[in-house]
Amino acid sequence: MSYLDNILFAILLIVGFGFFAASVKKIIRNINLGVDVDRKDNPKARWKNMALIALGQSKMVRRPVAGILHIFVYVGFIIINIELLEIIIDGLFGTHRIFAPYLGVVYDVLIASFEILAILVIFAVTVFWIRRNFIRLKRFIHSDLTGFPKSDANYILYFETVLMILFLLMNAADYHLQNVPEGIFHKAGSFPISQFIAPIFNGMSNELVVLLFEVFWWLHIAGILVFMNYLYFSKHLHILLAFPNTYFANLKPEGQFDNLASVTNEVKLMMDPNADPFAAAPPADENAAPSKFGASDVQDLNWVQLLNAYTCTECGRCTSSCPANQTGKKLSPRKIMMDTRDRLTEVGKNIDANKGVFVPDNKSLLNDYITPEELWACTSCNACVEECPVNISPLSIIMDMRRYLVMEQSAAPMSLNAMMTNIENNGAPWQYSQQDRLNWKNEN
Repeated sequence: MSYLDNILFAILLIVGFGFFAASVKKIIRNINLGVDVDRKDNPKARWKNMALIALGQSKMVRRPVAGILHIFVYVGFIIINIELLEIIIDGLFGTHRIFAPYLGVVYDVLIASFEILAILVIFAVTVFWIRRNFIRLKRFIHSDLTGFPKSDANYILYFETVLMILFLLMNAADYHLQNVPEGIFHKAGSFPISQFIAPIFNGMSNELVVLLFEVFWWLHIAGILVFMNYLYFSKHLHILLAFPNTYFANLKPEGQFDNLASVTNEVKLMMDPNADPFAAAPPADENAAPSKFGASDVQDLNWVQLLNAYTCTECGRCTSSCPANQTGKKLSPRKIMMDTRDRLTEVGKNIDANKGVFVPDNKSLLNDYITPEELWACTSCNACVEECPVNISPLSIIMDMRRYLVMEQSAAPMSLNAMMTNIENNGAPWQYSQQDRLNWKNEN
């Protein structure tokens, strides 16, 4: 590489990583719009969760075919990009395979492993493409997956295939140039796959092969930088966020819901008028208006729920396991997460357009994105939570929005209102007085 090439490469890196850093900053800002919640307890269990679920893919392999193929893609793509460090150093200083002299045989093993993984990635991605576009599994053609989200998965598959092909072509050209009589490149690495591709360069001049090598090299690194910045707009963001998402996931039993502090305080006062409801946690401002019950917009959700929204892989495992969805109800847990992310993105753009301040736009997550009909269709069975491969909880968002409907708008369905009235008056969900509750015994 010439000095001009080195400078151009440095500019490319600065622009690529600069845009990526700006996107990460926006994501963190948007997540922090959520209500604060403490998820720092039990770090040992949290690290274990992250190791088993995010790193070990333990929930993915419950569906073995997709799980194993996903491991090929996941491990391959992450490990192959370790070579990115060498590519960056070579690009900045005009060197060629700078790590080879220092790592010796280990370097050969690494390059050989990268190539084998590249082939496995191409195989897995091809199978994924066939499942999505020819076999057309139900969860990939569901009515909640339309427009860009539907195309996004294919874009990712194309990206990954092209990057792996460029990687192998780059290595094949390198291998050819290492073995020509003139020895254009010094010998470094082992190429179990690309050595079979290298014959396509036979008969070409060394100058042309060097040019092709540089084209493949530049396209490969530029493709990685473009893909890295595409993550911000894509469901593939989960390759980064799965780790914090599993670490900060709720450790409580899945059927255990949290109590609203304001409601708990009211109950304490009802049970003991002399009790001080703020003894444990005095309010910052005693004259402040009480906080909203439940959630109607993304700012009412906690930051972990917003992290969940950005982490969603849109795989549809939650929706395919949802009993409400299976019986034809409008609810789709995947759509709940996608809608939450879309609304959060919209709020973030609003803040960007108004110099860091959110200007009310007469829209909200409730009604404009998610309808009450969807929320009330949920059976709160936790199937979606159990199925999610990265520990996302659509149910927590559903329950918070239900709370808003019930406690802020008194908008529960008639049957639910009747049940709550019966509990209040009769101490049971049924419309019978306590004295008549055992009449069935005498009648039978």
